[in-house]
Amino acid sequence: MSTGSGAASAPAPPTRPDSPPTPGPARRSSMFSSLRIRNYRLFFLGQVVSNIGTWMQRIAQDWLVLSLTGSATAVGVTTALQFLPMLLFGLYGGVLVDRLPKRPTLLFTQAAMAVTGVVLAVLTLSGHVQVWHVYLAAFAVGLATVLDNPARQSFVSEMVGPGQLQNAVSLNSANFQSARLVGPAVAGLMITGVGTGWAFLFNGLSFVAPIAGLLLMRARELHVVERAPRGKGQLREGLHYVAGRPELIWTIVLVGFVGTFGFNFPVYLSAFADDVFHAGAGSYSLFNTLMAVGSLAGALLAARRGTAKLRVMIAAAALFGALELVAAAAPSLWLFALLMAPIGMFGMTINVNANTAIQMGTDPAMRGRVMSLYMMVFLGGSPVGAPIAGWITDAYGVRAGLAVGGAISAAAAVTVGLVLARVGGLRLAVAWDHGHPKLRFVPRERQEELARAA
Repeated sequence: MSTGSGAASAPAPPTRPDSPPTPGPARRSSMFSSLRIRNYRLFFLGQVVSNIGTWMQRIAQDWLVLSLTGSATAVGVTTALQFLPMLLFGLYGGVLVDRLPKRPTLLFTQAAMAVTGVVLAVLTLSGHVQVWHVYLAAFAVGLATVLDNPARQSFVSEMVGPGQLQNAVSLNSANFQSARLVGPAVAGLMITGVGTGWAFLFNGLSFVAPIAGLLLMRARELHVVERAPRGKGQLREGLHYVAGRPELIWTIVLVGFVGTFGFNFPVYLSAFADDVFHAGAGSYSLFNTLMAVGSLAGALLAARRGTAKLRVMIAAAALFGALELVAAAAPSLWLFALLMAPIGMFGMTINVNANTAIQMGTDPAMRGRVMSLYMMVFLGGSPVGAPIAGWITDAYGVRAGLAVGGAISAAAAVTVGLVLARVGGLRLAVAWDHGHPKLRFVPRERQEELARAA
């Protein structure tokens, strides 16, 4: 096994679920504090433009494939091809990212995705596009994502440092969710008005913004991170590193269960709109919009917290699952729609806290490998969970499908919380606060002191 990172040889003490994943006092920051950092501000502004283009291409890509083939299966194949490289090569991408400088790597991946968008635009506008062209473009974007995702996630800490990491991760999520509200709407207008080719062209050209931002950054203001040297066994080393740290492996397990079984909203929301409430595409759009609004609110609220806490992530996952159970039994369309906002908010709280906790709890030389494993589990859950959710929905109805997803998410949250509490030496304590019972986790020795005092 390579010894590229000394941090991999000795496991760190487990992180308690009621404390930040890294040492240091917890502090509350302003909602946009990380934007005061020039390098991150350039990165953020570039992503504003690029994320809108990415959402536009997603909509235009699916519409083009459906227009060319008339087959929903072909649309599914396109989506699968875009995620397949991450499932196949994601861990190896993390190994490469730990060896490579992040900024040049991102310049390469962003340029590759820009070329893909422009080529697809030229083929579409010239009338020569065929479905295999779209398949190839989707697979090419997926290959670029193998490096781009872990590099982009890891590069955030190099731009802002540990003190502003949660704020920056939260603002990245808010950025993406804002684009989710704007991009599909602009794509719909563009496809209707001038055709899908122009949406592809906008996406290709939108990468000029993040590339310019990367080029304008001041290298001297980046937080220097020692890169892992080339060596054998680095993939295995990364897996052993995660396995030896309960706060990392159990966070990834929780995200895996919630992502696989709780986040199958394309299956659930379309079925509720059509089969349960018989309301059509307009209601489906409303459900997605309200969920995006909730996700944006969750990201902005997370940006106000100075640190990530595992107990917040676990509580959010439990509430997320519980709200899905309530939504599964909702008797009316409007009650179901109103529940989408808090479900989106708690879902985003899980993602932001998990992402930040993993980055802050990982040695910088290991961050690419750990983040690639996290992203592989997070993104890879949908191809596994969606068919299961679809089968349950077809066999027992969509209410049963959503209820199962919520129950598994809540059960995973409770299980992971208890495991981390046990590993961290915590016990559940019951106290009275102004006449009301209050449950909390406290260290075993503290509980014994309270018992002796009583």
